[in-house]
Amino acid sequence: MIKAVLFDLDGTLLPMDMDEFTTGYFKFLVKKLLPHGYDKDTLIPAIWHGTGAMVKNDGSCTNEEAFWKDFKATMGEKVLKDKGLFEDFYANEFNNAREICGFNPKAAEIVRKIKESGLRVILATNPLFPKVATENRIRWAGLTPDEFEFFTTYENIEYCKPNIKYYEKVLEKAGLKPEDCIMVGNDVDEDMVASKLGMKVFLLTDCVINKSGKDIEEFPHGGFDEFRAYMEKIAG
Repeated sequence: MIKAVLFDLDGTLLPMDMDEFTTGYFKFLVKKLLPHGYDKDTLIPAIWHGTGAMVKNDGSCTNEEAFWKDFKATMGEKVLKDKGLFEDFYANEFNNAREICGFNPKAAEIVRKIKESGLRVILATNPLFPKVATENRIRWAGLTPDEFEFFTTYENIEYCKPNIKYYEKVLEKAGLKPEDCIMVGNDVDEDMVASKLGMKVFLLTDCVINKSGKDIEEFPHGGFDEFRAYMEKIAG
């Protein structure tokens, strides 16, 4: 019996084209940091390299620690002194990237309906961003951070999707078993991998990402209306 619904955020509850979003928000970040001695030709590749370090994190440290260790190795000690600038960006100028995203009121509606039904709701977003940035993106989706039991950020977890250990850690934090949960996401590789643990999954296809070209027919899939119908079928 389903006890909890795990939602992805980017491309799931918050409609977006990931490439367009990343390109756009990097422009705002470069503008913020340009007066402080940074330039896009070194900054952006260094951020991507640091992101790769988080994705490859083996659980020996938080994703935050993995990123800043790698970022410092690429950019030098200066970045540690300027960490507050990055935090300020994600609290403030980052919100300008909201205009790059779409909005679907059905996202907030389905989260609230699920909560009202008595099920637990967890935001299992890939933890590549700091908490403040994740809280902002939650608000862009028409929700508030406290509507989720918890959400993953680069500060509070040691793995990233599609590493199956990410999902094991989320289940550990929640005190849940795989068969207690359904994972809802738009990325075939990053989100549907949860099924390997024995979780139910639902592929939201509004902003689907399928880099490996898998046959999505093997997964329950569709938009929010189809997801609502699927939940009624499996949860009653």
